Amino acid sequence: MKQPKKTDMRTLRRVLKAIRPYRVFLVLSLLLAACTVALTLYFPILTGEAIDLAVGKGNVDRAGILSLLAKMAAIVGLTAMFQWLLSLSNNRIAYSTVRDVRNAAFRRLQTLPLSYLDAHPHGELVSRIIADADQFSEGLLMGFTQLFTGIITILGTLGFMFSLNWRIALVVVVVTPVSLFVASFIASRTHSMFRLQSETRGEQTALLEEMVGNQKVVQSFGQEEKVLARFDEVNERLRKASLRAIFFSSITNPSTRFVNSLVYAAVGITGAFSAIGGAITVGGLSCFLSYANQYTKPFNEISGVVAELQNALACAERVFALIDTPSETPDAEDAAVLSDPKGDIAMENVSFSYDPERPLIENLSLEAKSGMRIAIVGPTGCGKTTLINLLMRFYDVSGGSIKVDGRDVRTLTRKSLRTGFGMVLQDTWLKAGTVRENIAMGKSDATEEEIIAAAKAAHADSFIRRLPRGYDTFIGEDGGSLSQGQKQLLCIARVMLCLPPMLILDEATSSIDTRTEQHIQAAFARMMQGRTSFIVAHRLSTVREADLILVMKDGSIIEQGDHETLLARGGFYSELYMSQFRLQ
Repeated sequence: MKQPKKTDMRTLRRVLKAIRPYRVFLVLSLLLAACTVALTLYFPILTGEAIDLAVGKGNVDRAGILSLLAKMAAIVGLTAMFQWLLSLSNNRIAYSTVRDVRNAAFRRLQTLPLSYLDAHPHGELVSRIIADADQFSEGLLMGFTQLFTGIITILGTLGFMFSLNWRIALVVVVVTPVSLFVASFIASRTHSMFRLQSETRGEQTALLEEMVGNQKVVQSFGQEEKVLARFDEVNERLRKASLRAIFFSSITNPSTRFVNSLVYAAVGITGAFSAIGGAITVGGLSCFLSYANQYTKPFNEISGVVAELQNALACAERVFALIDTPSETPDAEDAAVLSDPKGDIAMENVSFSYDPERPLIENLSLEAKSGMRIAIVGPTGCGKTTLINLLMRFYDVSGGSIKVDGRDVRTLTRKSLRTGFGMVLQDTWLKAGTVRENIAMGKSDATEEEIIAAAKAAHADSFIRRLPRGYDTFIGEDGGSLSQGQKQLLCIARVMLCLPPMLILDEATSSIDTRTEQHIQAAFARMMQGRTSFIVAHRLSTVREADLILVMKDGSIIEQGDHETLLARGGFYSELYMSQFRLQ
C-alpha cells in the first residue's frame, strides 16, 4: 500500500503545480468560501435569538423578531450571491487547469517517438486525453466546490460552538474522529479500484476505435460475433471494476452519516440537560443543534469528495504519465538547418532493428547521387518501408550513418530534413477541412493557380470539380466519403504543389486505376526530373525506368543495378519479375 500512497502524493503535487497559474482565483475562492460559511453560521445565531424573543406565553417581542427577519433575509441574499461567485471561480480554476493539462498532453503527443505510438493503441491514448481528463476536471471541480467550504464550515462551527458552550462542543470533538476514520479507511482502498476502472475504460476505447475504423474488414471476414465477444468481455470487466469502485466509495457517505447522527443525538441529549440546568437558553440549544448539523454535514460531503478525488487522481495519473513520456531525442543544440539540399544521399554501414533481439537491417550501404531515381523492391517485411523511416528520421539508426549532402542527418534539424522530402504513402491521410486546405498543407501560401495546377498534374482536378463545392468542398476526417483512389490523388497533388528536392513514393499509385496510373506515372516522371527519388514498389512494372534498383531481402541489399542488368543476371529480381508476369 505504500507505493500507491507515494504515487498519490506525486500526482497531487502535480495537480497543485498545474493549478498554480490560477492562484488568484484560488485565493478568491477561499475568501468567497469563508464569506459564505461566515454568513451561513451567523444565520443560526439570529434564529436562536428570534426563538428566545418568543419563549413564554405573552412574552413575544414582535418588533425584535421583525428586525431579525430583515437581517436574515439580507444574509440569505448575500450568501446566494457569494455562492454564485464561488461557483464561477471554481469553474474557472477546474476547467482552465484541465485545458492546460490537455494541451500539455497533446503537445507531448506531437513529439513522442514513433516507437511509442506504434506500441500503444491509439484509442487508449485518445481515452487518456479525453475521458480521463474529463474525469479529472469533474473531481477537481467537486473538490474546490465542496472541500474548501466543508473545511471552513468545520472550523467555523467549532469556533462558534466553543464560544456558546465548551462542554457540549467537547462532546462533538470527541465523537467526530470516528467519522474521519471511517472516511479515510474506505477512501484509502478505492484508489486502486478507480485506477483499474480508468485503465479498463481506456482499453474499451481502444477496441472501439479499432473496430469502428476497420468495420469493413470485420464484416467482410464475418468477424462480428468474435468482435462482439471481445467487446462483451472488456465491457464486463469494466462493469465489474466500476461496480466495485462505486460500491466501496458509496459506503463512505452512509457510514459517515450514521456517525454524524450519533453526534447529533449526543449534542441533543447533552444540550437538553444543560438547558434544564440553565447553562444554555432554548434559543442557544436550537442554535447549537443547528451548528452540530452543519458541523457534521461537511464530513458527508468531504467523504464523497475524497472518493471522487481518488477517481480524479487515478485519471490524472494516467494523463501525467503520458505527459511525462520522454519525447523523441531532441535535435542537437548546434543542429544545422538543411537549406537548398542537392539530394546527395549516402548510407554507410547502417544497422537498425525495432526489437534488439530481432535484427532487421545490418551493415547496409548505399550512395544516391542528386537526381537519381532509386527503386526499392523485395518481399514483404524485407525492410523497404523501414529504410524510408530511417531516411525521414522517424527512427534513428542503431549503427552507421545516413548523410544528406555530406552531413549526418542527426546533425540536422528534423523539420528542415523532412521539409526537403516530399512523401506519398500507400496509407493516405487527409485532415478534416476543405480540399484546398488539404492540397496546400505543405505550402500554406500557395496561390489558387498553383493549387489547381498541382491538382491537374495529379489528375485530381476533374473529380474535384464534380464535388458539391469544388475546391471548397469540406471533407471529413481521413477523407470522409472520398474513395481510396481519390484520397491518394489528393495526397499526390499535395506533393506536386511543394515539389521538394527529394521524393519518396511508397506504393503511391496502389489505389489508382491502371489508366489514371499511367498518367500519374508520366507526371511523376516529369516531377522526378532533377530530384533524388526513392520509389518503393511491389509492382515491378512501375520501376523499370529507375536509374538504380535495390533488391532487398531480410534487411540487406542482395542485388542492385538497372532493370536490364538485373534481368540479365537471372537472380532474385529476375525471379520476382517473371513470377509477377506469370501470375498476370
